[in-house]
Amino acid sequence: MKYVRRIVYCLLLTAAANALPLVWLLYAEWSVSSAGWLFLPLAAAFLWVNLRPIPKSSPTKRIQRLAEGCELLWLFCVTATATVLLQLLWLNILRADIAKDSFLDWWGYFGGAMGVLLAVILEAIVFWNGMIRVYLTSVQLGIKHRVLAALCGWIPLVNLWYLAKILCICRDEVEFEIQKWELDAVRAESEVCKTKYPLLMVHGVFFRDFRCLNYWGRIPKELRRNGATVYYGQQQSAAAVEDSGKELAERIRQIVEETGCGKVNIIAHSKGGLDSRAAIAHCGMAPYVATLTTINTPHRGCIFAEYLLGKVPQAARLKIAAAYNAAMKKMGDPNPDFLAAVTDLTESACLARNEVTLDAPGVVYESVMSYCKKAQHGKFPLNMTYPIVKHFDGLNDGLVSVESAKWGERFTLLEPVGKRGISHGDVVDLNRENIRGFDVREFYVKLAADLKSRGY
Repeated sequence: MKYVRRIVYCLLLTAAANALPLVWLLYAEWSVSSAGWLFLPLAAAFLWVNLRPIPKSSPTKRIQRLAEGCELLWLFCVTATATVLLQLLWLNILRADIAKDSFLDWWGYFGGAMGVLLAVILEAIVFWNGMIRVYLTSVQLGIKHRVLAALCGWIPLVNLWYLAKILCICRDEVEFEIQKWELDAVRAESEVCKTKYPLLMVHGVFFRDFRCLNYWGRIPKELRRNGATVYYGQQQSAAAVEDSGKELAERIRQIVEETGCGKVNIIAHSKGGLDSRAAIAHCGMAPYVATLTTINTPHRGCIFAEYLLGKVPQAARLKIAAAYNAAMKKMGDPNPDFLAAVTDLTESACLARNEVTLDAPGVVYESVMSYCKKAQHGKFPLNMTYPIVKHFDGLNDGLVSVESAKWGERFTLLEPVGKRGISHGDVVDLNRENIRGFDVREFYVKLAADLKSRGY
């Protein structure tokens, strides 16, 4: 049925774009005086295809609009090609008729120009209708592809190549999201992520838990859809590990008192893992934490951070810190401390802190780490820091080395599939990017399902 609809729609759009040549041929060549009746049904068909290019079948409005945009762009590619060929044929016919009768010169040229103009306008409507829907609804295009597509649109042949690239990206996104929804629909009743204790998700340094921009991307929504109860750490974006640990301790007490859950399962990314360990070891939170799973956390610090701190002049460090602290105070941090946060991520600081921050009996400690294969696998600024970290720390995710992230009873290394790596931001879905071979949302669903299966 899908292919039948596509064929019919292609014929209708092509006929509408070439309405003037069709009417002219019917009237002039076959003397059909009522040829004008074609305009009304073709106009109605053109309007219908633009409004409803595909039946409503996608799980969300966003995916439906994205799928419609892809279909319109595909229809544009097919019908524009057919229209170019038909217009060339029509112009050749006009040229031959004009050569026979010079009286038709002016009328022939006018008719040809109007036919081409109508075709260009209608094909442009189909194209921009599809492109606007794609630009407004696609997550995977990102800023880069949107900008490059706009620039390439002015370069002949290159614009066609980039249009095909956009179509591939958006179609893959539609297919991937539909599969996710179908999978969730099948397992909805089983609530695979409904753990005994709620999940407390703790962010890393230089970020906050904003309502409008989720640090964890699409992960929390996917977890909730599969039965999980999710809370956030809500600590400051930058502070010393011990200070952040105290903030997390207050947050854990608040969750336990308000819900009566008894304990929480902590999933912490980057510096958040260090903050969580401090809360457990130094702030009396061991009785209220069932498990701590750290994600790409520099437990043994970053050598490159220590090197950079030593190389940057003190005046510059203080200036950067003052600018950051002032900005984050306006964003809601009560007492941000840029230098304290960075200093606590150095190798010497982490190794010294490990001596006094012991794992608490009764708490399950586990760790996860990913890595990049090339610098370009990380978004800015990770693509710039990757080679520096590799020089000092070895295999890394753009910020943290694999060896530094190992901690606890179980360590999981996320191996990239193919050429693509998994960066420090990818592992928390910071960029909302679908990475071939690594479904970040499904990884966290399995992580929560594993905690549930073990009684946590």
